Amino acid sequence: MATLRELRDRIRSVNSTKKITKAQELIATSRITKAQQRVAAAQPYANEMQDVMERLAAATSLDHPMLHERENGKVAAMLVVTSDRGMAGGYNHNVLKKAAELEKMLIESGYDVVRYVTGGKGVTHYDFRDQEIAGAWTGWSQDPSWEGTHDVRHHMIRGFQASSEGEAVWREGLRAPEGQSVIGFDQVHVVYTKFVSMLSQEATVHQLLPIEPVFEDVEFEQEDLLTTSGNVQPDMDFEPDAETLMEQLLPAYVSRSLYSIFLEASAAESASRRTAMKNATDNATELAGELSREANQLRQAKITQEITEIIGGAGALSGSGESD
Repeated sequence: MATLRELRDRIRSVNSTKKITKAQELIATSRITKAQQRVAAAQPYANEMQDVMERLAAATSLDHPMLHERENGKVAAMLVVTSDRGMAGGYNHNVLKKAAELEKMLIESGYDVVRYVTGGKGVTHYDFRDQEIAGAWTGWSQDPSWEGTHDVRHHMIRGFQASSEGEAVWREGLRAPEGQSVIGFDQVHVVYTKFVSMLSQEATVHQLLPIEPVFEDVEFEQEDLLTTSGNVQPDMDFEPDAETLMEQLLPAYVSRSLYSIFLEASAAESASRRTAMKNATDNATELAGELSREANQLRQAKITQEITEIIGGAGALSGSGESD
């Protein structure tokens, strides 16, 4: 059984840990707000880009390498988005588990999988298990910037454009010798954590390339030509032509999509860390209360024992005095 001094030491230790977890919870909460603001600030550009791409798609034949599955594809790139720091609950575990499932599925489909990782936790995971990584980028998982993610975004696009039959130029973060070209790939899959809500984050897989066009059935209503009801969409002339614009804008569209994934993963990381730190703070509060009750019981028992010994000693002294 623990002594009173040991219990008090444990209470101090738990309270010190509680202060740390509470501070981490507050920091994560503030970062969630900032991450959501960044996502909202980037949304107008994303909406306009989406609108332009939809108009270009309507004016072209969609015959572009980024829009079609390659025949006899051999290599698939898998980008795993993890965090640089821990204390985020099951955030990294869920992503790495989903990545393992995806890798198994791609191998069964006949693809050679090339791993790319962002975040120090993912790099440590694969290095510890001696699993090869083709490229790693760390240091910005909590606060991704357009400049900081430049190399990973451009390598995913250029590597796909090169295909498994060609080579892509070396970029910062690749584990090949500096200046040496690396083999391209035929598919790009991103494994990241989707921000659902403050209390819910979901590890998910997104096929970045080739882009899967979405075709929707649109119902047209016949209108009287003499009426003015309904919205009239103007015809658009593209300069240069739509095919050239599609060729130039598709890489920018994919790059923007990947950056949006990094922003969402950042918000999910902060939300997961906030939940984990809140649970840790609550557990520390509960444990400190249990230890305090145990210490009080032990202290009370010690006081009772001392009182009993005093009364017993006084009784013995009075008994010896009467016998004299």
